[in-house]
Amino acid sequence: WLRVVESQGGTVQAGGSLRLSCVSSEYIRGRNCVAWFRQGPGKEREAVAGIEMGGVRTKYAKSVEGRFTIRQVESNYTIYLIMNALKPEDTGIYSCGADMDAACDTARWFKVDQYDTWSLGTRVTVSS
Repeated sequence: WLRVVESQGGTVQAGGSLRLSCVSSEYIRGRNCVAWFRQGPGKEREAVAGIEMGGVRTKYAKSVEGRFTIRQVESNYTIYLIMNALKPEDTGIYSCGADMDAACDTARWFKVDQYDTWSLGTRVTVSS
């Protein structure tokens, strides 16, 4: 399973920062993919950041590029989403997905069906 942990409460003011941790109960093998997704009010789920475990490859949605960072903690059990300069439009339910079985297919990095294991979502609210 996967679990999302927040560094602080899920409500921040615009311009603030928040760190989410995606914690896995299983070792995520090198070259497997992990990604963060979010679903804003009245919006479809969208990918915001992806990482290939053990490597240097990452990918970001244009809406968060330069503000969000996805990072693998030294162990292969935790992946951070570090969110800076938060905007009200970043409000949503955040969840993480991992492909536990296969090496990363970067062509499908932001595709929901790439991932076979999901966390429950956590609400992030950015107030203006």
